[in-house]
Amino acid sequence: MLTIEALKEKVLGGREISREEADFLYEAPLKELCLAADEIRRHFCGNGFDICTIVNGKSGRCSENCKYCAQSAYYHTAAEEYPLLGTEEIVSQAKYNGERGVLRYSIVTSGRALNDKEVEKMCEAVRAVKRETSIEVCVSFGLLKEEQFRKLKEAGVTRVHNNLETSRRNFKNICTTHTFEDKVEAIRAASAAGLSVCSGGIMGLGETKDDRIDMAFSLKELGVKSVPVNMLNPIPGTPYEKQKRLTVEEMRRIVAVYRFILPDAAIRLAGGRGLMEDKGESCFQSGANAVISGDMLTTSGYTIESDMEMIHRLGYQEELYHG
Repeated sequence: MLTIEALKEKVLGGREISREEADFLYEAPLKELCLAADEIRRHFCGNGFDICTIVNGKSGRCSENCKYCAQSAYYHTAAEEYPLLGTEEIVSQAKYNGERGVLRYSIVTSGRALNDKEVEKMCEAVRAVKRETSIEVCVSFGLLKEEQFRKLKEAGVTRVHNNLETSRRNFKNICTTHTFEDKVEAIRAASAAGLSVCSGGIMGLGETKDDRIDMAFSLKELGVKSVPVNMLNPIPGTPYEKQKRLTVEEMRRIVAVYRFILPDAAIRLAGGRGLMEDKGESCFQSGANAVISGDMLTTSGYTIESDMEMIHRLGYQEELYHG
């Protein structure tokens, strides 16, 4: 007979849960599930908490038609549009974040992929950040090739972000201008270049519980150790502008089940956290142990100071987590 306790002990003993066992957990009593997930988090990850911030390095006019995104050229939204930021601005923001205790800083750009000239420009910016700060640099530059990822690594980048967004089955319902396999290929290229990978998805896109679980197993197969769990923020002007928001309880359940499937990962609350009544605090007691702080590209985020206060109050200590 399956029980939460038995599956918790299985994971603590170093064994993996099956797809069927994950299905069982998804329907299990929430309080018991979250307590068990948090115990697994403490066992594998301790009380380290990975906090990162992002800078919107290039905004708007994206060629892709992801239905949730304010920056897609397919939709009419209020998102700001501008080309690549210069090195000075990127370094300035890196310093600002580093001075507030942030250990990881991610440069995110709109579009299917940066071209070679843009990649070189970003390499220059990364080299400047590494010269002038001690902050770790992550980038999200789209569907790059291995050679481009290698150049970024040589410049000082340590991690690449590229969300799967949803399950393989559901992806075509979210985006048709690129595929789930395109995402997987880019993730594998980044890994082959020697970079760690941050990849997760957005919850609340109309996906089923099976889609959520399937995505977690895809991430496990790809060896991903940093997993953003975003909650859809319905943006006016996008096809999902009237999509029903998930509840805090639903997000806690997702985070807890992900902790059972990905026991040694940094499970990171990201976009949409501001829509949660408790700003995600209960999720950090349900298996999550990382966060994206500050502003979220085209939506307002949270202050670094308030997030630092929260994680310290919950007994965490900020540190870089590599899995």
